[in-house]
Amino acid sequence: MKNRSEESERERMQALQSYDILDSAPERAFDDFTEIASYICQTPVALITFVDKDRQWFKSQNGLRVNQTPREQAFCDHTILGDRVMVVEDARCDSRFYTNPLVTHDPHIRFYAGAPLITHEGFALGSLCVIDSKPGTLDPKNERVLEALARQVVAQLELRRTSRLLAESLGRVKVLQGLLPICPHCKSIRNDQGYWTRLESYLLTMSEANLTHCICDDCMAHHYPEVYAELHIQEGV
Repeated sequence: MKNRSEESERERMQALQSYDILDSAPERAFDDFTEIASYICQTPVALITFVDKDRQWFKSQNGLRVNQTPREQAFCDHTILGDRVMVVEDARCDSRFYTNPLVTHDPHIRFYAGAPLITHEGFALGSLCVIDSKPGTLDPKNERVLEALARQVVAQLELRRTSRLLAESLGRVKVLQGLLPICPHCKSIRNDQGYWTRLESYLLTMSEANLTHCICDDCMAHHYPEVYAELHIQEGV
């Protein structure tokens, strides 16, 4: 069981936010995982949860209509402290949960099993969990299956983040094409609105490149012949 410190929680929250998953729209890829988990474990409810600062938010909920609960009530807040499936066979007999509103009131949780969603960096963001309103058990084979599905949820998260970052990068790339009017004397460029602008300003507008200045060999030889000669003597040219 991991220790919960302010620093580790801050890093975990930063990792969670980097996926831009909270409050996102439903996605079939995630709903498939909860449907499979519910079927395999034979439970009426399966969830993909992410533990936010003050709440537990559900990316996918199979068999449950709410999309979040307070973090203080979240079984998954305990799950993310470990690296294996957490099983609660009867919540009414568990000192951690028997007074929990999710146990004493709707949805009347009795059985819970959750596999933490652990990133490659080791951050537990939430869980893939199954829930029932009657006591239950989870055999070792189904524990392994739940853990395997949780790993696939994380893989889907990584794919989703990579696709988003790639799309954002492509959106920032502006291709220069066609005829580009440039002044042969000062090298200013005429933009699409007909205004002349310095080359440096134009490039900064059309890309995210950071510009720096240096002098090419031809200009160095023409404008600073003494420096050019000295540099070439030092280089043995």
